[in-house]
Amino acid sequence: MRDEDFIAGHFRQSAETLKRAAEDRDLASAMVAIAGAIATAMRKGGKLLVAGNGGSAADAQHIAGEFLSRLNFDRNPLPAIALTTDTSVLTAIGNDYGFENVFERQVRGLGRRGDVFIAISTSGRSPNIVAALKAAREAGVTTIGFTGDGQRDMNAFCDYALRVPSNSTPQIQQIHILAAHAICGLVEQQLFGDARAKVAE
Repeated sequence: MRDEDFIAGHFRQSAETLKRAAEDRDLASAMVAIAGAIATAMRKGGKLLVAGNGGSAADAQHIAGEFLSRLNFDRNPLPAIALTTDTSVLTAIGNDYGFENVFERQVRGLGRRGDVFIAISTSGRSPNIVAALKAAREAGVTTIGFTGDGQRDMNAFCDYALRVPSNSTPQIQQIHILAAHAICGLVEQQLFGDARAKVAE
């Protein structure tokens, strides 16, 4: 296969996955519900926690950055923490309690009833993600899962599940960040709609 054909195939697969996602009414409904849960929590003084491994760790940081800084327009910062960024915390917990607890312990220490936790796992079975979801449930934190198609281990511990209609890790990750942008945009509209209108004027 020529390099150009490989690249064209990659783009075709990405476009097909995007089309399936755009037409997936269950996915759209889940995104609306997730945005509503986050907006409701933040209105009441809650915060957003986000975690994932590898590429999903980068997505967790990306998502937290969009909330804490801004996405579509100037507004007050929204409280969001990626649990993937503090190497001292990650290595301390990993060394003392094992890698499967690097997020669980942070959720138990930082999460409070009324907060929201987004757990990202393309496979849906990452042990440290499942452990963190269980801890969040016990703490009264609303649990949200970003994963792929079908039944995944993490789904049993999620109040809301965003399931991308694909089993390809790269394609799932692409839709995760696209969906996260849409969710953050909805939260901005719900919390700062009037502020955006004033900016437009």
